[in-house]
Amino acid sequence: VQLQASGGGLVQAGGSLRLSCVASGRTWYNVAMGWFRQAPGKEREFVATMSWSGATTDYADSVKGRFTISRDNAENTVYLQMNSLKPEDTAIYYCAAEPGVRLGTAPTYWGQGTQVTVSS
Repeated sequence: VQLQASGGGLVQAGGSLRLSCVASGRTWYNVAMGWFRQAPGKEREFVATMSWSGATTDYADSVKGRFTISRDNAENTVYLQMNSLKPEDTAIYYCAAEPGVRLGTAPTYWGQGTQVTVSS
């Protein structure tokens, strides 16, 4: 099982980035996918989750209205569109997956991180 994240980078405050995560190695039917992040000196925190059908989505309060999660099941890929980025969004972003309709606090599968840096 592998989750391969990409799309991070350096962007100015107010800018946008789109993260992608491609999953492989098992069937992803009825598996929730999403994102966590970890800023320097802080604990890893939940960002967004989406069920396989797309019927269940949720976001951290800090990103609601700015970030949008989506997925392409034919490509086993989940995306995170990040708009109106703030310096406090700077973190390593991790893709995650877990059987069920939403990610819990300790997802079963993790990808490697992708660095997002927002300059002021």
